[in-house]
Amino acid sequence: MTVTFKDVKADLLDQIARGALQPGSLIPGETDLAEKYGCARATVNRAMRELAEEGIVERKRKAGTRVRMSPIRHARFSIPIVREEIEASGAVYRYALIEHHKQEAPDWLRGRLALASGQMAVHVICMHWADGIPYQHEDRWINPEIVPSVLEADFSVSSPNEWLLSEVPFSNAEICFTAVEADRDLADHLGCIPGNALFRTERTTWLRDGAITLVRLTNRPGHRMTTRY
Repeated sequence: MTVTFKDVKADLLDQIARGALQPGSLIPGETDLAEKYGCARATVNRAMRELAEEGIVERKRKAGTRVRMSPIRHARFSIPIVREEIEASGAVYRYALIEHHKQEAPDWLRGRLALASGQMAVHVICMHWADGIPYQHEDRWINPEIVPSVLEADFSVSSPNEWLLSEVPFSNAEICFTAVEADRDLADHLGCIPGNALFRTERTTWLRDGAITLVRLTNRPGHRMTTRY
């Protein structure tokens, strides 16, 4: 069977997703990879070019190719770290974990992320504050089939937002901005009145065809988002 650049790229992505290639890891040279996969060096080069264009690896002349330390923070699409966002405003950041458990993925989540029947997911709910004022409510589902290390992750001190940015790259994402009414639970967490209009960001990321995470980030009334490209 002829090995294509897509086969090489898929295998390298799989190694990165499983943690066999950690952020910062040096990837073998193109000659060594060509010998390993039994293909031409040009085939490997094409795979490495695409991984570099997607922001998953970083290629430097004479220094080799490494998995990016923060591969998700890609030039074409930057996922912010909420702690940095708050600290950049001059406010004091505080984080608290509300809920963290593994459960069978509910039907609506399986439909959204194309998960198999009976597949498990990790559900994490947490809060972020700025100068003691509620800033953002984070409700996140993580797919352990794509990110198996999440089963051992401790979110009691650091948020899943920050953990995922350092743990696994993504190849594509979908993001949606909506206005929602505060229910009793969100009102209690965000310090507002039930029925208040809240700003919500819903984001889903994938690594190849596998969904990594779906998160709903809800901010208190009056939140303003500014993005510069």
